[in-house]
Amino acid sequence: MSPHNSRTGFLGKTQGIHPRVIPAGRVGFVRKTVECKESRIGKKPIEVPSNVTLTLEEQFIKAKGPLGELSLNYPGEVKVVKEESGKLRVSKTVETKRANQMHGLFRTLTDNIIVGVSKGFDKKLQLVGVGYRAAVEGKDLVMNLGFSHPVRMAVPEGLKVKVEENTRIIVSGYDKSEIGQFAASIKKWRPPEPYKGKGIRCADEFVRRKEGKAGKKK
Repeated sequence: MSPHNSRTGFLGKTQGIHPRVIPAGRVGFVRKTVECKESRIGKKPIEVPSNVTLTLEEQFIKAKGPLGELSLNYPGEVKVVKEESGKLRVSKTVETKRANQMHGLFRTLTDNIIVGVSKGFDKKLQLVGVGYRAAVEGKDLVMNLGFSHPVRMAVPEGLKVKVEENTRIIVSGYDKSEIGQFAASIKKWRPPEPYKGKGIRCADEFVRRKEGKAGKKK
């Protein structure tokens, strides 16, 4: 059998089978509907303590407690309602992938403002290094981090900073995002290095260590 006959036999012509050719313009794509699962975090109700006063207006919430006052605006994909039991519940208004993402996120943000104005948050930092120390002078945090001069940082309004044993810094307040942002700005001065572990780290942070370069073998 010649090569030509072997090819036509593969296509089925020798057995009377004619393959159907579909024009390129008629080729289509099948759309699949993606089902958005309910967020495990988003569907949890939020407890509201008795010492917190809430104001709900459509896509806006304001919480006032003994430590301060915080507010939050919601996107169109989610909404917040207060149930008869007094608990808050964040729900989706549409079934899209973005709505599913916003559901869990804004449930967490809502819980943060409720806990923040009633109990507050704190973040602990540790100074590791010879001669590294910190102190609070008035409304400033002053740190000696091995530079030729001390590092002085103004404490933002609404936050409190306390130093224990000259090496432990505690940042506290009612706005969790502000606490995290100020703590990150403190760490930026001396991020922990991987060889000796010196620097500023969170109290529960694990710093992966690296082995230094070995000396030249004789």
